[in-house]
Amino acid sequence: MTGPTAVSETLYTSLADQLPSFLSSALLQCKRLPTLPSVALNILDISRGAEATLSDYANAIEYDPALTARIMSVANSVHYLRAAQPPHTCFDATQRIGLDVTLATVLSFCLFENDHDARGRLQFWQRSITAAVVASYLAQQLCPHQSGSVFSTALLQDIGILALQTAYPGDAELLYGTENTSHQHIMQVEKRYFGCHHALVGAWLLAKWGAHDDLIHAIQHSHDGLDTQDNAALCLRLSGTVADAWLSANPADALAGVMRQLNALTPSSEWAMSGLLAHLQQTLPPLMETLGLSVPITVDSVVLLKEAQQQLFEHTLSLSARLDAQQKARETLLNDYAELEQRSRLDPLTQLANRAWLEEQLRERFQLCLTTKRTMSVVFIDLDHFKVLNDRYGHQVGDQVLAHFGKMLASLIRVGDLAGRYGGEEFLVILPDEDADNARRFAERITLRLQERPMARLDQEPIYVSVSIGVACLTDGGFGDERELIDAADQSMYFIKRSGRGGVSVYGQ
Repeated sequence: MTGPTAVSETLYTSLADQLPSFLSSALLQCKRLPTLPSVALNILDISRGAEATLSDYANAIEYDPALTARIMSVANSVHYLRAAQPPHTCFDATQRIGLDVTLATVLSFCLFENDHDARGRLQFWQRSITAAVVASYLAQQLCPHQSGSVFSTALLQDIGILALQTAYPGDAELLYGTENTSHQHIMQVEKRYFGCHHALVGAWLLAKWGAHDDLIHAIQHSHDGLDTQDNAALCLRLSGTVADAWLSANPADALAGVMRQLNALTPSSEWAMSGLLAHLQQTLPPLMETLGLSVPITVDSVVLLKEAQQQLFEHTLSLSARLDAQQKARETLLNDYAELEQRSRLDPLTQLANRAWLEEQLRERFQLCLTTKRTMSVVFIDLDHFKVLNDRYGHQVGDQVLAHFGKMLASLIRVGDLAGRYGGEEFLVILPDEDADNARRFAERITLRLQERPMARLDQEPIYVSVSIGVACLTDGGFGDERELIDAADQSMYFIKRSGRGGVSVYGQ
């Protein structure tokens, strides 16, 4: 472990004073923390490619707590303190330290050895990843400009558990190996064993590694109560609670408890629950499969939400019969609002964002980039010869092509990106913090995937489609507003149309 930076020296000393000396001595013997095997193997595979980019590494690293913490800490070390702002996301960190340092740090930190507590590690990784996805979704609703940093902080909130498992492998099974043990119970047991819980350990560990103060403070207080005026802190603290409910043996009952906590703070706190559960149901299974983690329970988010709402109703009814009519009316309004909110943002055929939501998000992100001097790219996609396909095979097959293309597009984007149907057979993807070259590579992955997979079948005959794609990056033109950025990508797309279709064009190149 490297020492803390001068920026965090005072904070590190304060945390070290709170940590029992025997515990800090044991943790100092842990030079490395275990890496999620699928992530380590993926990084090794990426490193073999001659054209691997920083985005490739950042996308692979950002779901592993140990690697994310290490990369962000290296980027905040004394060698990189000249930068104005500390890195708040894995992507920020890799951009700062560059490809060579990223690769050297990651490959030296990957650890392959027999896992003494496979079940405990599995539970840790499942909770960390689930919490990160929850926090990112909530942040996009409450504080979208902080969604990237909230995702990273939520991923790292329990890194103290990973450190304690590594430092005390003989006790890990007793502490963390029991399934369905509540997080509060784990913290109580840690307090009896070590004199403190893992949130303090995680904050101390990150301070020792030289992480920035905002991240350290957030980890230290990540398990505090939900009564806070800081939206980013609320997203972080709520993420672990929702993750525990999602992964519990009785998720509906656990979720009802979460909703009771929120209702104690504000009666309007259920605004995002249906959308959040639908997002988790859509996002987590393929993500866990990609990372080599199994989801313990197959969850139907609609059924889960209804069951949790019913339990919440029964709990309220037991307190006062006079709340019966009010509760029923409230549930009806909530369901109506959730349904309207869902309809207002999603295209029903492709289940991607609709045009109105795309334009609203692009407008907000365009202004954010201007004020924070960040960049982003948009990718404008048009399915080639779609009218001919409809005329030949019928509109039902055309709808199948659009729906399957939407699913394929959703599988290619990362957390924080936004893909949607812009109209007819046109699609738009917003890529925050991506330059034109990375956006072009993303577009080329789309064309390659379409060459490999048919978008529909008719009488066992595969139907392949091609696309014309235009890319525009905010920093490559003096765009006055988001409309001009879309128009630039649209013009580049039409250049491909006029050139014979089936390719990618970048505005300004």
